[in-house]
Amino acid sequence: MGSMHLKALRGIPGATLAAVYSQDEKKLTGDLSSIQGNLGGPGETFDFSSVSKYRDIPSLLADRSIDAVDICLPTNLHSETAVAALRAGKHVLVEKPIALTGALADEMIAEAKNCGKILMGAQVLRFFPAYVALAASLAYGDYGAVRTALFRRRCAAPAWSKWLGDAALSGGGVFDLLIHDVDMCVKLFGLPEAVSATGFEDIPNGVDTITASFHYREIPSVIVSGGWHHRKSYPFSMEYTVVTDGGTFEYSSSRNEAYLYLASGDPGLLPLPERDGFEAELAYFVDCCSTGRKPDLCPPEESAAAVKLTLLMLESRNRNGDKLACRI
Repeated sequence: MGSMHLKALRGIPGATLAAVYSQDEKKLTGDLSSIQGNLGGPGETFDFSSVSKYRDIPSLLADRSIDAVDICLPTNLHSETAVAALRAGKHVLVEKPIALTGALADEMIAEAKNCGKILMGAQVLRFFPAYVALAASLAYGDYGAVRTALFRRRCAAPAWSKWLGDAALSGGGVFDLLIHDVDMCVKLFGLPEAVSATGFEDIPNGVDTITASFHYREIPSVIVSGGWHHRKSYPFSMEYTVVTDGGTFEYSSSRNEAYLYLASGDPGLLPLPERDGFEAELAYFVDCCSTGRKPDLCPPEESAAAVKLTLLMLESRNRNGDKLACRI
């Protein structure tokens, strides 16, 4: 994600890369060619010749020329680094999941308020064109009530970062991956009344899957499904199907197009914003920092709710599908 954010930053006027932090000397030279991920292609080589390079975080946070930090560290380091950055007077963008627990996420939010700084979780799905178009269409209300919604995301267990395979550091495959789709449900529908889930976990062998039902009073069926499916060979995919009274919205990353199948029988492409999701996310964060506006398009309170909700569905899976009240 650090590499993805660097690529996005190049397209944002008014934002200057002032410094980078890493404990990897090769990466500090700007050579990120070894980086892999689900999206965005392989890593690139960047020109860090005019950029300050730090090998420890306290020294970076002491740099008064830095206005904001973009935290793309392993998840277990998110909360402590964000709190330290806020106390150092920096605005903070922190990769998803913003913390390993709801309590740590709440602590980050309280610290941001106390310090008067912007805190935003990098829930990039809120800025991805196909999901922006879906959210806008549902918000307009022209298509009637939502009747069913399915969000699915699957990939191979990542082999490029060992820390992801350690649940104590990453939270596990379902937590790290499906936090995107859980957050989208929070954005579109709010918090459910209850959660139930089943699935299977064998992280040492690269399997961590779930099918979760979010129980809303007004929507008959909301499903979040997916996870890790063994290492290396299983392809990445993300998709949604949302059925309303007026039509069905459908998206799959395999086609990278979104469709609206109207109840009248007329199919058509759903118009999508042209801006890359990561660039839109970074541009929005920069604008919030520059203007002092709260990040209402991606509020940290909802990122914290997504953490709590994802942990609740994992608890239900561990309890063989028990329906658990959503009191978060």
